Amino acid sequence: MSRISRILVRPLVTEKMNRLEGRPPKKGKVQLNQYGFIVDRSANRIEIRRAVEEYYGVTVVRVNTMNYMGKRRTRYTKTGLLSGRTKAFKKAIVTLKEGDSIDFYSNI
Repeated sequence: MSRISRILVRPLVTEKMNRLEGRPPKKGKVQLNQYGFIVDRSANRIEIRRAVEEYYGVTVVRVNTMNYMGKRRTRYTKTGLLSGRTKAFKKAIVTLKEGDSIDFYSNI
């Protein structure tokens, strides 16, 4: 497993991230040019920046990170109540230089 694939787990493809990406802005709105990734929990901003620049060939201006703790989940079964937690993860929002873009849909 390469170093980049260890750091960048997967891209975030949600409605909110589509609004932050390089979609044409409405009149009077600023184009944000931001992309989201689920990253390794131990990765720091410098490693994330280098991994995105190396893998996608773009220039990263800023990296914002957020840690999400796992949520508690309970489930009722025939044998009784089962409780557990969902997985904790780290999310990174990467801002690219104006004019750069990433196409997540090219392989579809």
